[in-house]
Amino acid sequence: QVQMVESGGGLVQAGGSLRLSCAASGRIFSINFMAWYRQAPGKQRELVAKITSGGSTNYADSVKGRFTISRDNAKNTVYLQMNSLKPEDTAVYYCRAVKWDLTADYWGRGTQVTVSS
Repeated sequence: QVQMVESGGGLVQAGGSLRLSCAASGRIFSINFMAWYRQAPGKQRELVAKITSGGSTNYADSVKGRFTISRDNAKNTVYLQMNSLKPEDTAVYYCRAVKWDLTADYWGRGTQVTVSS
């Protein structure tokens, strides 16, 4: 079993910052890429940012220049630094890790981020 545990969510005013963390533990094989997704009420889950084992990153257009994804391969941990937060960033944020051979993926339970105007 693999567990993904997120932390760092909370309530923040618009313009503020939060840092999310997600640690993978358990029977972990090499991880290919790790990513953050979010789901706002009434909306589909969307990709926020992705980072490969080599450090290449991709971001949703809506967060480019404000969010930064990073990872610690030795700790199987991925981070999301969120700056200049907007009310529309309010959502439940989920982390995901994909096994090296793309045959399995693991999701966290989510952490709530609420941005007040």
